Amino acid sequence: MYVADSRSSKAPAAPAATRPGRREAADGATADRAARAAVPGTVVVLGVVSLVTDVSSEMVSAVLPLYLLTGLGLSPLGFGLLDGIQNGFSAVVRLAGGHLADRRGRDGAPRHKAVAAVGYGLSALCKPLLLLVHTVPLIGAVLAADRTGKGLRTAPRDAMISLATEPAHRGRAFGVHRAMDTAGALLGPLTAFLVLRMAGGPLLADGGQQQGYRAVFAVSACVAVLGVLVLLLFVPNRLPAGEPPEGQPRPRDGLALLRVPGLRRLTVCAVLLGLTTVSDSFLYLLVQRRLGLATEYFPLLPLGTAGAFLLLAVPLGALADRIGRRRLFLAGHGLLLLAYGLLLSPLDGLPVVVCVLVLHGAFYASTDGVLAAAAADTVPAARRGAGLALVGTGQALARFACSLAFGALWSAVGATTALTWSALALAGCVTGAAFVLREPTSPTADPEVSP
Repeated sequence: MYVADSRSSKAPAAPAATRPGRREAADGATADRAARAAVPGTVVVLGVVSLVTDVSSEMVSAVLPLYLLTGLGLSPLGFGLLDGIQNGFSAVVRLAGGHLADRRGRDGAPRHKAVAAVGYGLSALCKPLLLLVHTVPLIGAVLAADRTGKGLRTAPRDAMISLATEPAHRGRAFGVHRAMDTAGALLGPLTAFLVLRMAGGPLLADGGQQQGYRAVFAVSACVAVLGVLVLLLFVPNRLPAGEPPEGQPRPRDGLALLRVPGLRRLTVCAVLLGLTTVSDSFLYLLVQRRLGLATEYFPLLPLGTAGAFLLLAVPLGALADRIGRRRLFLAGHGLLLLAYGLLLSPLDGLPVVVCVLVLHGAFYASTDGVLAAAAADTVPAARRGAGLALVGTGQALARFACSLAFGALWSAVGATTALTWSALALAGCVTGAAFVLREPTSPTADPEVSP
């Protein structure tokens, strides 16, 4: 049983005579139905899978630093090593996930769902393993396996979204998915807080704290299994994938996709812009220190970004379908540049904090799913997984390099100077990318349907 894309083949019959007001209302209702039909049921189900999985992942992420540093007594150096493993491992594995997803099974269909299920299942398996490991090498191995699962599933999932959606509506579809994914990121820490309260309560002393962590990991594992079940039960096994290529794709064929002019330009620009995108952690530290925000409010800063992302992902995705995805992708980096400008300005106070966080969330809403939709427009369906993985991996590695460079600059010349240099570099890259990423005649043109 699968959730099918319910689209009516016939428009509702209009009455013989209607008043202008009623006709306008009927037209508005029809437009609303068309907007809902633009997002297939498969995309909604994949959004549910991501929502549930993000609740599970963010439950662990919310308590992991405290668990490692206070519960197990790890040093900050050990925690930094593990944090680097979490952030860098999935980007390396993403290319493999895209390649494996494009390989055809015996029935001639690509293996997007199978590879995604392996990725989600591997991450779900890692949650209870955190209850059994207590040393840095073993914890690092579990986190690496969890990030391997994330890397494996990302490209196949995005390929399924693009293949299930008509090219003209991909921006909206990715916006819906990213909004649901972000909802899970918001619910995860809140769920962890509730589980800790229920498991530990007033008995945090005398082992109650350890019991609370174990309860979080156990509940997280159950939620992750639920996400895998939703994927297996409700996502179709076969999606439209065009004509199969001659023979099975080889790993080097993924890099050969850079010969496609549109994908090459998009990848190069994503990498250059990623090299000038300051990581979220550094941005929140700049907000807290530059604007004098009280320390106890620091954990709320990511929620501000996530809230703006959640509210803006769908409307900005729909806007990308109308004005062009590449154009909105560049405009999103312009919003990030405005956020940098506010942090460098003499303004301060709570309104500036709110503006920076809204701009930061709008940046993600304008770029995250929009980049995937733009990349899908340039890649043949038979190599969709590898193409999306190529763009996403390049951007992720570039942002990782930016984090290292910005941290070194902060230590050498100070936070304000480092942010100034980053802002100037970002402005230059946005200007250059505007010339490279000129929209084609049809902003939603697809390589399979357009000559």
